[in-house]
Amino acid sequence: MTKIIITGSRGRMGRMLLKCADAIADLEVVGQIDAGDDLSSCVNKTDVVIDFSLHHATSGIAKLCAEKGKALVIGTTGHNEIDKQAILEFTKQIPMVWASNYSTGVNTLFWLTRKAAEILGPDFDLEVVEMHHRMKQDAPSGTATTLLEILADVRNAQLKEVVRHGREGIVGARTKEEIGMHSLRGGDVVGDHTVMFAADGERVELTHKASSRQTFANGALRAAQWVNSKPAGLYSMQDVLGLK
Repeated sequence: MTKIIITGSRGRMGRMLLKCADAIADLEVVGQIDAGDDLSSCVNKTDVVIDFSLHHATSGIAKLCAEKGKALVIGTTGHNEIDKQAILEFTKQIPMVWASNYSTGVNTLFWLTRKAAEILGPDFDLEVVEMHHRMKQDAPSGTATTLLEILADVRNAQLKEVVRHGREGIVGARTKEEIGMHSLRGGDVVGDHTVMFAADGERVELTHKASSRQTFANGALRAAQWVNSKPAGLYSMQDVLGLK
C-alpha cells in the first residue's frame, strides 16, 4: 500500500487525481492540501507527495518533503530557472519524479520526437504547436517546452538561442537553426501538441491530443507508486515507463 498526499487537491488535476486514486486498491490518499491548508500537519502520514499546486508553492513543498524524507512527484509547471535549481537540490536527499506530462501517450511522443529528429536530420525545419484551455496561465506548456528541449538537444543547440515564439511583421526568411514555438489558448481543450518536421517536398507531423485529464492523473499515480521504492535522485516519466 502506497500512501499519498495530493497538493492542489481542489484544482482540475487535483480532483481528477482523487477520483482516479479511489479506483486503485493499493493506493491510499492520506491528505488533501490546497491553498490555506498546512502540509506539515499531515506529511508524516504519507510515503509520497504529489504536487499539482502552483509553481510558486513547489519549492516549499519540496523542502518539507526533503526534511521529512518523503518522495515527491511534481506535475506543476511554470517554474523559473532559479526555482528549478532550488528544487533540484533536494534530489540529493529524496527520490523525485519531475515530468512536464504524465501521460503514457505524451511520453511516447517524446520518444518518437527524438527518434524522428535524429533520423530526419538538419534539412527539416522544426515547429511545435500546442493548444490548451483558456484558463491555462503559463505558455508555452511544460510539455511543449520538453519537446523543444528534445529537438534542441538532438541538434546540439542551446534552446534559448534557437527558439522563436511566434512571428509578426517583416521577420525575414526562416533560418535553418530556429525552432518555432506557437501557443494557442481557447475553450476547454485539455491539451494538444504537434511537432512538425517540414522539408522541401514533404512534411512529417507527430501529434498527441488529450481528451481527458484522467490519462495524466493515472500516470502521476503510477509514478508515485514507482518512486516510493527508489533511492534519492531525479527521475522522469521516461524512467517510470522504462523508455530510457
